[in-house]
Amino acid sequence: MAAQPTGDIGLIGLAVMGQNLILNMNDKGFNVVAFNRTTAKVDHFLANEAKGTNVQGAHSIEELVAKLKRPRKIILLVMAGKPVDDFIEKLIPHLEQGDIIIDGGNSHFPDSIRRTKYLEEKGLLFVGSGVSGGEEGARFGPSLMPGGSPAAWPAIKEIFQKTAAQVNGEPCCDWVGEGGAGHYVKMVHNGIEYGDMQLIAEAYDILKRGLGLSEDEIADIFFKWNKGVLDSFLIDITANILKFKDEDGEPMVTKILDQAGQKGTGKWTAINALDAGMPVTLIGEAVFARCLSAIKGERTRASKIISGPQKEAFKGDKQQFIDDLEQALYASKIISYTQGFMLMRQTAKELNWNLNYAGIARMWRGGCIIKSVFLGDITSAYSKDQHIESLLFDDFFNKAVHKAQPGWRRINAQAALWGIPTPAFSTALAFFDGYRSEVVPANLLQAQRDYFGAHTFKVLPGKENAKLKAGEDIHINWTGRGGNVSASSYVV
Repeated sequence: MAAQPTGDIGLIGLAVMGQNLILNMNDKGFNVVAFNRTTAKVDHFLANEAKGTNVQGAHSIEELVAKLKRPRKIILLVMAGKPVDDFIEKLIPHLEQGDIIIDGGNSHFPDSIRRTKYLEEKGLLFVGSGVSGGEEGARFGPSLMPGGSPAAWPAIKEIFQKTAAQVNGEPCCDWVGEGGAGHYVKMVHNGIEYGDMQLIAEAYDILKRGLGLSEDEIADIFFKWNKGVLDSFLIDITANILKFKDEDGEPMVTKILDQAGQKGTGKWTAINALDAGMPVTLIGEAVFARCLSAIKGERTRASKIISGPQKEAFKGDKQQFIDDLEQALYASKIISYTQGFMLMRQTAKELNWNLNYAGIARMWRGGCIIKSVFLGDITSAYSKDQHIESLLFDDFFNKAVHKAQPGWRRINAQAALWGIPTPAFSTALAFFDGYRSEVVPANLLQAQRDYFGAHTFKVLPGKENAKLKAGEDIHINWTGRGGNVSASSYVV
C-alpha cells in the first residue's frame, strides 16, 4: 500500500527564487515538495540549501504529484511564456478535478486569462500570482498577488498569507480577482516600479550635475529623505548604493555603464495604458528613458555636436532647493500612483473584474520593491472610499500635492534652465496641470481632424444653434471646397 502523501504544496523550478520561496514556506511550517526539470538540481538543493529541513524532493512529475495532499497545489516558477504552457501540459494528465496549478512567474496577464479558462474547462483550477520582492523577498516574505480561479483561494490562502511579508500583523497578500487579475496587478506594480526608479535617478542627476554634489553628499540626502514622506525600499537602497565604494575608493555607481536594461513589464503597462486610452504618462516616460539610455553610442556622438545651455553655478539657497526636490519627488510619485490606479480601475471595468484597491495597496506595503510608508496612505484613501475616481480627490493627497506644488514647479524650471533631462518629473507636472484644467486645447485638435479628415466633433454645452446640435457628431465644410459627408469609423 502506497504511503499517504504528506506534501502541502509542490514547487517546480529551482532557480534562486524557487529555492528561496521553498525555504520560506518550510520556515512557516509547510511541507514542500521540490522538482526541477534537471533532477540533479533537486539532489543538490536537498543536500545543501535545504539540508536539515522538511523539504521533500521529486525526480519526476508523477512522483511530485504522488507526494501531494488533495487538492494538489503546484507552483510553477519557470520562465514566462512557452515553458509555463509546457509544464501545464505535462501536469494535466496526472491531476484530478479541483487540483490547482499556480504560475508564480512574471507572465503577461492575457496568458493568465487564457490559462484560467483552459484549465477550468478541464475541471482544474489556475492561479496566476504576482511575486514581488526579489530573492530576499522570496526568502523572508514577498508581496504575493494571486488571481485566477476564485475556488482556488480557500485552498491556498493560509500558505500564501503566512509565506507573504507581514506589516503591522497583516499579510502582504490577498485575493486580487478573477482571470488574469493577479498578474495584471503585478504588471502595474512593475510599471510603477519603473516610474519610482526613474524619478529617483532624475533626482540624483539634478543633485550631481545641477548642484555638483558628490555621491556621499547625495547619499546623505537620501538617508535623510528616507526618514520622511519618501520612506521606502528604493530610497533606502539608493542611499546604500551611492555610499558603496570600489576597491580604489571610487563610488561603484560612477563606474557603471549608463545603459538601463528592462524585462518588458514596464513596456506592457505602457502598452496597456495606450490600449485603454488612459494617460499613464509617467510610466511611459520611464520606459522611454530606458530606451534613450540604451542608445549610448548615438548619445555620445550627439554630446559632441549638440550643445545645451551654458552651465552656471547654482547661486540660490541650496537647502531650500534640496527641500524643493524632496517635494517634487513626492508629488511626482503621487501622480504616478494616481495614474497606475486609474489604469487598474479602467481595466477592471473593461474586464468586469472586482478589484480591491485598498487591498492592493496593502499588499504593496511590504515585501516588494515599491514598499513604502506612502502605500499606507493609499490604503487609507481607498478604505475610506473604494470608488474614489482619483487619489488626487482624497483629502490627504490633495493637501500633499498642493503643499508640494511651488517646489515642484521650481525644480522643473531649474532643470530645464540647466538642460538636465527630467522626463518623469516634467510629465508628472504636465499631467497634474492637464488634469486640473477644465478646458484643454483638444477643441483645436478636433477642428483640425474634422478639417483634414471629416472626423466630426461635438459642440460645447450652451454653444448649440440650428446648425450645431447638442450631442450630435458634426462635420463642417471648412473651406467651401470640401463635402458635407463625414468620415466613417471604418478603417480602410
